[in-house]
Amino acid sequence: MQSITLQTPDDWHLHFRDGDMLKETVPATARCFKRAIVMPNLVPPVTDADMANAYAQRILDARPQGSDFTPLMTLYLTNQTTPDTIVKAKQAGVVASKLYPAGATTNSDAAVKGIEALYPVFEEMQKQGMLLLIHGEVTESHVDIFDREKAFIDAHLRKIVDAFPALKVVFEHITTSDAADFVLDASENVAATITPQHLLLNRNDLLVGGVRPHNYCLPVLKRNTHQQALRRVVASGSSKFFLGTDSAPHEKHRKESACGCAGCYSAWSAIELYAQVFEDLDALDKFEGFASHHGPDFYGLPRNEGTITLVRESWSIPDSIVLPNGNPIVPFFAGQTINWKLQTS
Repeated sequence: MQSITLQTPDDWHLHFRDGDMLKETVPATARCFKRAIVMPNLVPPVTDADMANAYAQRILDARPQGSDFTPLMTLYLTNQTTPDTIVKAKQAGVVASKLYPAGATTNSDAAVKGIEALYPVFEEMQKQGMLLLIHGEVTESHVDIFDREKAFIDAHLRKIVDAFPALKVVFEHITTSDAADFVLDASENVAATITPQHLLLNRNDLLVGGVRPHNYCLPVLKRNTHQQALRRVVASGSSKFFLGTDSAPHEKHRKESACGCAGCYSAWSAIELYAQVFEDLDALDKFEGFASHHGPDFYGLPRNEGTITLVRESWSIPDSIVLPNGNPIVPFFAGQTINWKLQTS
């Protein structure tokens, strides 16, 4: 096969950041994705409809000329979020709210402490038809970092799904066989996103031969057996799993530091890397569903019109990209050669 044509895909989980960073991240995503679910963990976080609308406008202002890329906005849940916050956000076009346990990832210090306290908010989300997006990890220091996803399922996620059966829940960037099995066994109102890094790498790629900071993300890469479980579910074609890059840019000096930031910036190569995964799995016939169909179907949105085409062409991902402020950022899979490239003309 020398080319792959897909109905235009979407990215159902990413981080654009803010300010000058948008001049890099928005065009990188808009090159191949028509829509994206935009994470709200800015400083300060996006916690109400007015903030979501203002952030959306900044993203739209950063689009390349002629682009029709559309950001899909989310709210950041805190212990101050109320049911009325959800009603107003839904009326303003916000499609989902994001649950971060406090301390789970970048800029999550303002996040939820005591998840049960948000049950009235979940009830309103269920009523309004607003999706709940979950970073599914516990953050208690005594729980091993490699076990935190499973612990979250057992302590919180099962209870949420049971208590709110009509609430659509996306278990984001899953990393374990436990998470994959939970989603498969759950109702049709539970789905999951999977990142390129969790399909391509395991914890050996983070730790063997020295720590590799540009492969450090949260949830952290897990052992090979979990990686293989994720690869099996995407190869199966199950509609419960869809594309969400979790593309998360950080300047090089912030990654390569004594307390390096978590996140892989995959936007400039994500669709090509996913294509490589599906080819390696002999499952290219399942690629379009994962990239272009399952996400909008779950969100209750129309599938995109138009197509993109990937051609078989070897190319190397750049070692670094210079941001508008002049600082470098190291993209995911920097310096490595991949076999598919987005056709741009």
